[in-house]
Amino acid sequence: MTVTSLNNDFKEIITSRRSVRVYDPTVKISREEMTEILEEATLAPSSVNLQPWRFLVVDSPEGKSTLEELAPRNKTQVTTSSAVIAVFADMNAFEYADEIMGSAVEKGYLPQEIKDQMMANYTDLFERIPAQAFREMILIDSGLVSMQLMLSARARGYDTNPIGGFEKTRIAEAFGMEKERYVPVMLISVGKAAKEARRTTRLPIDRIAEWK
Repeated sequence: MTVTSLNNDFKEIITSRRSVRVYDPTVKISREEMTEILEEATLAPSSVNLQPWRFLVVDSPEGKSTLEELAPRNKTQVTTSSAVIAVFADMNAFEYADEIMGSAVEKGYLPQEIKDQMMANYTDLFERIPAQAFREMILIDSGLVSMQLMLSARARGYDTNPIGGFEKTRIAEAFGMEKERYVPVMLISVGKAAKEARRTTRLPIDRIAEWK
């Protein structure tokens, strides 16, 4: 496959993505394939590679019933999609830093002495950073992984819809998660569109970008 064809394929993925609200309820995404979608999504960048995103894949009747109550204005997406992925940002993400960097050392990506220095620097940094600043950082990272997740799903022929209209103050506890630790970012419904989604327009670049 040529570079040009790869570029065209990627452009098709981006330009064909739509926010779908009605899915074919008979289409089910296997957990194996969903795992692959999530793996591809987690190749997204994150601040100091903390990978603060956490996923709750809601695909059971019981889970969807709980989610319906938390997202009543988006009930159709919840009930007809193959799954809804709740994306959270982990306020305790730094607890995984040593494991993440240690894995890089084991694979030969990072020298041990550099890893030790980085851990010392980051430990000092994250002991001093205000909680609100850390929260803002991991929310940005979780937004990056969310977009990559939607593109990964689209590359496999599935449709998605990012959802912000849900009970953010209740969702963690409703699914047995620590409310103070896991910050809700968005819901992403995934499945096969039952009907073509409405096309939308974008502001022209000369209205939203400047060159200096």
